Amino acid sequence: MTQATSLTQGLPALRQGQPAPAALTERRAMTAGSRKDLPVEPGVAVVKKEHAGVPGLECSVPDAKRTILHLHGGGYRMGEPAMWIPFGTWLAKLAQARVVLPHYRLAPEHPFPAAIHDGVAVYEALLKSGPVLLSGDSAGGGLAAAVTVAILGRANPPGVVLISPWLDLTVEAATYATRSSTDKLFSKEAAKEGSGQYLQGHSAKDPLASPLFADLKGFPPTLILAGGDEVLLGDSLAFAARLGEAGATVEAHFVAGMQHVWPTVFPALPESVAAMEAIARFARKAIPD
Repeated sequence: MTQATSLTQGLPALRQGQPAPAALTERRAMTAGSRKDLPVEPGVAVVKKEHAGVPGLECSVPDAKRTILHLHGGGYRMGEPAMWIPFGTWLAKLAQARVVLPHYRLAPEHPFPAAIHDGVAVYEALLKSGPVLLSGDSAGGGLAAAVTVAILGRANPPGVVLISPWLDLTVEAATYATRSSTDKLFSKEAAKEGSGQYLQGHSAKDPLASPLFADLKGFPPTLILAGGDEVLLGDSLAFAARLGEAGATVEAHFVAGMQHVWPTVFPALPESVAAMEAIARFARKAIPD
């Protein structure tokens, strides 16, 4: 799917995957069926566009001032850009941006590191027109951090936005237990299953699989948002601490009572509006007009 680029050179080799189990195929079909009639922010255009051989969507305002590459969630095994059109058009409007939503390859058909190859390739292609802010939610947040680790010191983004990121595929954070009764969208069982289908025997402690274990010296300014009720809260707390220890600039919002990826799932909440405004402010600061 992707073409070799200078930034993808040096990444771990692609590996043979496995067919998706029937249950996952069914879940994908059900999710895809719910994408009809999704709201689009007025004044924001949505077009199909391919970058570096990776298909995807672009949500853009006229005369966009900045580019944001957003990597969607779905546990590395589900999701497609169309489901993120409401989020992408909202972010494009608030940040006066072009928001790129790539359809990166999914596990188990395409295990680690296929998604990283796609993310890095799209990022490099977008660099031809100027700086690119990296963003992601859930597994996409982990992927955005992994892409940053992969290119660190060579083509650093001006900023990174991580929304409820999944940053440690060992699935050992204490909050898997302490938030198990409050998280309605994700669980330790789902994380273990998703990790297994993505890694397929590869070490979960590889920094490109679990950016929490990376050398974070020189990491770009980072905005982290995590809900107080989600099992992945521990990943965000630990990553924020590690970034601070490494000397990076970190802005973190840990919002009480919020679920996993709440700005994308519950956009009407005041907390979601506040989160999106924080992301837009961060984007404008990272890439000024």
